[in-house]
Amino acid sequence: MGDLLATVQQWIPVDVLIWLTVASAVGFVGTLVAIPMILVRLPADYFDTRTPRHWMKDHHPALRLLGLIVKNVVGIVFLVAGFAMLFLPGQGVLTMLIGISLMDFPRKRQLEAKMVGQPTLLGVINSMRHKFGKPPLTLAPGP
Repeated sequence: MGDLLATVQQWIPVDVLIWLTVASAVGFVGTLVAIPMILVRLPADYFDTRTPRHWMKDHHPALRLLGLIVKNVVGIVFLVAGFAMLFLPGQGVLTMLIGISLMDFPRKRQLEAKMVGQPTLLGVINSMRHKFGKPPLTLAPGP
């Protein structure tokens, strides 16, 4: 183990390793708090592809553009963090789902519905929602 640590320290300074450890711990705790809060606050039909979604529809076009840029950047951060959490501690798949939900790209709604439609993930989300007295998510019937 000592040889492994020495090899890692040869390439990455100790200060950087400490900050990465702190950032990983903060990210882990942050996702344990933020992800359930986000999933509980979503409307029950949020992932139903039959329900239209309009984001900042009645705002000024410049404000809408700025909001879309910020929303997509935050979505990319969540997606990358979620991918990292597949290998590090954290709720990787749920974090990736939130990241995908924030981003805008073609066929996003179908990808979200396919991810949430997985029985295990849907069960986890609906059990979280049930604990907070929220109705379960509704999804469009499959093809």
